[in-house]
Amino acid sequence: MTIVIQESFLVKPEKQAEFTKLMNRMLKYMKDNPKLFKELKSAKNFTQTFGGTYGTHITLMEFNSLTDMEKLDKRTMNDQTLIKIYNEMMPLIEPTTYTSNIWTPLE
Repeated sequence: MTIVIQESFLVKPEKQAEFTKLMNRMLKYMKDNPKLFKELKSAKNFTQTFGGTYGTHITLMEFNSLTDMEKLDKRTMNDQTLIKIYNEMMPLIEPTTYTSNIWTPLE
């Protein structure tokens, strides 16, 4: 059964440009290393530009199953490039705004 992981968070206002650079670096790394992300069916990143809270980001990642998500997580947690990017991104986010949810389709 398909699942979608939804993460949302607020980037600190003064850190928007720095975060965008890091996100673009992450997306390029994902594109350049498809074998590392083979279980990921799709991924989309959005940022709030009108209404709501400016600077909010939402990431949607689609997998065939929770097992596939866990396989990808296990493999990427050992990737030094991803760990470095992640460690640079996290201080740019308001920590109390981070949420992660798993969505399944209605059938």
